[in-house]
Amino acid sequence: MDHPIQITLPIAWGDMDAFQHVNNVMYFKYFESARIKYFESVAAMKEMNHTGIGPILAHTSCQFKRPLTYPDTITVGAKVKSMGNSSFVMEYMITSEVLKGQVAAVGEGVIVMVNYKTGEKVPISDEMRKAIEVLQKEK
Repeated sequence: MDHPIQITLPIAWGDMDAFQHVNNVMYFKYFESARIKYFESVAAMKEMNHTGIGPILAHTSCQFKRPLTYPDTITVGAKVKSMGNSSFVMEYMITSEVLKGQVAAVGEGVIVMVNYKTGEKVPISDEMRKAIEVLQKEK
């Protein structure tokens, strides 16, 4: 996995649904956990608290490859695939220990930088852009 942010999460019994596999909603929660860790790694939350400018999820998607079930431990990776002026595309990957590291799902999220006071999109700050570039080079 070439994602600079990787988190390990246990599958909880309550993550499953009546069809005896992890409910599709949970995959988006797993992506969210990796996305927030990524934001923390590039000081996005700190910047948001200081300036009122921060990231917001504009679009997300998931391609389900293999079903996950309890018990299992998954690794969720996040990386920035591309950056524009005021947005970037984050890519996610979920692998499973039970499935011997096989990919269970891949996804994407379009993240837009927003001024939370005005609700308008704003350019990615130079500091955040540099932090993202540095983090991406670590993998």
